[in-house]
Amino acid sequence: MTVPVPLTSDEMFMREALKQARIAADNDEVPVGAVIVHENKIIARAHNQVETLKDPTAHAEMIAITQASASLESKWLLECALYVTLEPCSMCAGALVLARIRRICFGAADPKTGACGSVLDIAGHEPLNHHPEVQGGILEEECGRLVSGFFRRKRNSFIGLCP
Repeated sequence: MTVPVPLTSDEMFMREALKQARIAADNDEVPVGAVIVHENKIIARAHNQVETLKDPTAHAEMIAITQASASLESKWLLECALYVTLEPCSMCAGALVLARIRRICFGAADPKTGACGSVLDIAGHEPLNHHPEVQGGILEEECGRLVSGFFRRKRNSFIGLCP
């Protein structure tokens, strides 16, 4: 009999972000989900809502930052960790640096727009006054499959519409 391996806290929180990403996918949004954790408790949960809100800034990370700041009644997220299914883009990475989040944990790297080491490294950019710890690859395969499957379905439905 195989004994299940207990999840690490990083994996547990990333599973919560994956739940949010699935909500985004169900709403025909790019399936990115995020949670922000403070003192081992989730204080923000969000998913992409760019299409729903018709707002290019409505990324999961941006919505989660707003929720977490409201929860803590602070613009600083100094003792918080973000768990997000896809590596943050430059907008989100910049906002996370400005919020002074302690830790950014992502699932799949984003080779097109990732700004935590893949294309750019805003989080580690030396001249900036804050440098969050960054850890990628948490449940990477599952996070990556969700995003790649979404875009594969989009391409296939587009091809099906062409005469």
